[in-house]
Amino acid sequence: MNNRRHFLRNATLGIASAAAVPMITQAFAPSAAAADAVDLPLGFAGFSFLKFDLDKSIAMMKRLGVTNLSVKEFHLPLNSNQEAIDAVKKKLTDGGISMYTVGVVYMRSKEAVDQAFSYAQKCGVGMIVGVPNAELLSYTEQKVKETNIRIAIHNHGPEDKLYPSPKDIYDRIKDMDPRMGLCIDIGHTFRAGVLPEKAVVEYKDRLFDLHIKDVTAMQKDAKVIEIGRGAINFPAFVKALRKIKYSGICSIEYEKDMSDPLAGMAESVGYFRGILKSS
Repeated sequence: MNNRRHFLRNATLGIASAAAVPMITQAFAPSAAAADAVDLPLGFAGFSFLKFDLDKSIAMMKRLGVTNLSVKEFHLPLNSNQEAIDAVKKKLTDGGISMYTVGVVYMRSKEAVDQAFSYAQKCGVGMIVGVPNAELLSYTEQKVKETNIRIAIHNHGPEDKLYPSPKDIYDRIKDMDPRMGLCIDIGHTFRAGVLPEKAVVEYKDRLFDLHIKDVTAMQKDAKVIEIGRGAINFPAFVKALRKIKYSGICSIEYEKDMSDPLAGMAESVGYFRGILKSS
């Protein structure tokens, strides 16, 4: 708890700049954007904005000073034509947001794999955050080789029979093309009984992306909570990222109060920025 108080003091300005603006459409303060001028840039996993259209999602990201987004299909359907994709890309660009990847995309058939890679090509991204069925990994590897688009496979915790923890992914892909990698969701990883700071070091050679959240305990039924209020040791986690010289995006995935998430998002972003500045 003392660690939390220490880092919250450092994060106060980051939280205030995001939360104090009275209207959601108001642009973020320059100081909020400057907060990410560090070695570990922030992003958002698109699922965080499940209850909001793209315009409101962009407005919230601007208020928080976060400029990288993993786009989900509810904002840009997988079967979108190039014209629709270009329109969404323009809207993001005009809002100062970078579409750095797409996903999570679920792939339960070869047709779904084909669609995912075609979608990523049309979007102009170099990576998919996805969940191909285990029997489709070899076919997915073929598409990676054909397109030069990396795939970051996402783990979903102890209730997930396919990829509960990062190890379950790594063991299947470690001998495959090096563009086959992981998106480690640290909340699900922790619920599966694995310390995120150990997982990122152990699987560093295949770590392409991160979904960052906090949970209340290292147990299956733990609940998501604002970053810094839960059981994950964020100073140790950030130290591990710096140790491996992680070069990807730290994407926050906020899943609490999803109909009214902005205050919790602001606290989570501010706390994580405080950790980055203090460690």
